[in-house]
Amino acid sequence: CGTAAMEWYRIKKAPRILGHEIAGEIIESKTKKFKTGQRVFVSHHVPCNTCKYCLAGNHTACDTLHGGNYDPGGYSEFIRVPKINVERGTYLLPKNVSYAEGTMIEPLACAIRAVRVINIKKGQTVLVLGSGLSGLLCIQAAKAKGARVIATDINDYRLKKARQFGADRVMNAHEDIEVKADRVIICTGARSAVDQSFNCIDKKGSILFFAIPSGNIEVPTADFWRNELTITSSYGAAPLDLKEALASIKNKKIKVKNMITHRLPLTGIQAGFDLVAEAKESLKVVLQPQ
Repeated sequence: CGTAAMEWYRIKKAPRILGHEIAGEIIESKTKKFKTGQRVFVSHHVPCNTCKYCLAGNHTACDTLHGGNYDPGGYSEFIRVPKINVERGTYLLPKNVSYAEGTMIEPLACAIRAVRVINIKKGQTVLVLGSGLSGLLCIQAAKAKGARVIATDINDYRLKKARQFGADRVMNAHEDIEVKADRVIICTGARSAVDQSFNCIDKKGSILFFAIPSGNIEVPTADFWRNELTITSSYGAAPLDLKEALASIKNKKIKVKNMITHRLPLTGIQAGFDLVAEAKESLKVVLQPQ
């Protein structure tokens, strides 16, 4: 995950082992629900399903969801899956879904949730600011809803990928972007993207922060009030989103295989971090224990 390459995310969690997008084989099972040898994807975050947030359908606000994880993190040859994750966050991989594709279930689910949060519909114009992996997944998720998608980035490689994965139009973020979008999804931490979002949102439109900049943002109050804009965010994924993501990958509705640009052994994790941090010609870097 690109977040894991960011110091503000890593440092406060040290020395914990990170990694939360995993798929693998069960080598020991203490539940009748799953058997040794089965191939699975395991969600690191699962809700309690009983708190006021879960009961209202807001699972990603659940305290239990925010507190859970594997033991240790996914950057390991073996992990222990806590009971609650076994019961509520473990999914069998279909035969036509590889382990590498299985690692894409969680990030795709996050994009699917973002599209759900701002209620993207057929015929709308959606502007995706930032065409890294998350941006490309949001492009595909929005296209699956029948939207027209415009994508931006400052990297020509990623603009090419945005077009490849379905964007109807791509633009360099350094250019003057003169569009009016019904929905804007911010998939970059660049502060300039925040200004672009307010310049490009149409009346009654919604801006969603999929990624966030460091520090607070400034909202053009008059435009926000007069044009009745909605500013919201999307964090993580709920079970409903994970199930939809798995089905979308299984049915090839959303293509993730070609987003995996590098496959490295677990011992090459530092090289993987460097690739993600440089953000040049890489999208998803997958680690494969050997």
